[in-house]
Amino acid sequence: MNKIKKTMAAAAILIGTCAAPVAAFQSFGQELTNEAGETVDANTTSNQQKAGGGFYDIVFGSGVVGMLLWFALFGDGALAIYFSIDSSILIKPDKLMPRRLMDGVQAAMAEGDVVKAMEICQQNPSAMSSIVMAAFQHIEEGFEAIQEAVTAASDLEQEKIQQRLNWISVCGNLGPSLGLLGTVQGMILTFQALAAGGAGDAAALANSIGQALWTTAGGLIVSIPSITVFYSLRNKANRLILKMTALTMEILNGLRNVSVDPGAEGGEEVQA
Repeated sequence: MNKIKKTMAAAAILIGTCAAPVAAFQSFGQELTNEAGETVDANTTSNQQKAGGGFYDIVFGSGVVGMLLWFALFGDGALAIYFSIDSSILIKPDKLMPRRLMDGVQAAMAEGDVVKAMEICQQNPSAMSSIVMAAFQHIEEGFEAIQEAVTAASDLEQEKIQQRLNWISVCGNLGPSLGLLGTVQGMILTFQALAAGGAGDAAALANSIGQALWTTAGGLIVSIPSITVFYSLRNKANRLILKMTALTMEILNGLRNVSVDPGAEGGEEVQA
């Protein structure tokens, strides 16, 4: 069900991302002014309709390659939004280190009951429970082994989160590349028109140059927010991982001077 919900959300985001810019740019250019300073309605001006140059004409009048580039930009932006929302939901203290888990483990360790603490971790799966469980699994090896296990588990959880965040970075890096490709295509069309003796057709040249500039702008519009969100969430994740590591060591600090009886009934028993 979660995969279906995420797929439907991604589809909705993609449709919205494709439709919103077209509507926005069309409405943005509804009113223009002529040389005399009078307001002119773009929808009722036949000369402007013939000349083109609107965002709709830029997207659908740039040839097959240009249209594919624009849809790739829309898709890239939709994916960036999707992964940003997904990562924002994931990287929260309540998700990574639930309060129920923290209270339960601290209460169990205060009683010296490692078995109960491990059961609580198993009942509340999260990044924090994975780190604590890794520590509990090395109790018999001494406190130094516990510290190493906590560090290794923290690095593993950080890598898992980083892999999710990397998709936002990928979308952010693809934006300028797609924009640059569209810029190159627009300049190629411009020089082809000039080579064919189209220097007098200002509308055709302006359309080709507009294609080049619009794709560059589109790529930057996708890239700038994506990179900002990526670094913001990455720093937040790093802070939470460090906090979880510190809290784990604080919880396990009482194990410095304990011995473990592996043969105790029901699992491991901590003895002072």
